[in-house]
Amino acid sequence: MDNYKIAETETFSKKIIIKKYTHLYNKILNDVYPILKNNPYFNANIKKLKGKYREIYRFRIGDYRLFYKVDELEKIVFVMNIEN
Repeated sequence: MDNYKIAETETFSKKIIIKKYTHLYNKILNDVYPILKNNPYFNANIKKLKGKYREIYRFRIGDYRLFYKVDELEKIVFVMNIEN
C-alpha cells in the first residue's frame, strides 16, 4: 500500500521532456516512484542534503540525481528537479 502521493513540479515536468532525460522517465515511474511512495526517507540511493538545503532529498539513479521534498502532513513527495 502506498503511503505517499507523488507530485511533479512544473520545473521537473519541463526538464524531463528534454531529450537527455526522457529515457529516465520510465525508470523513474516504474522503479523510483514506488520506492518513494512507500518510504521517501530510506533507501540505499536516498540521501538527505545538508545546510540550507536540509529539507531536500536526492535519489541517485546512476549518474543522475532526482531531487525532492516531502510534505509529511499531506503525505506528498514533491519531485522538484533532475540533474546529472
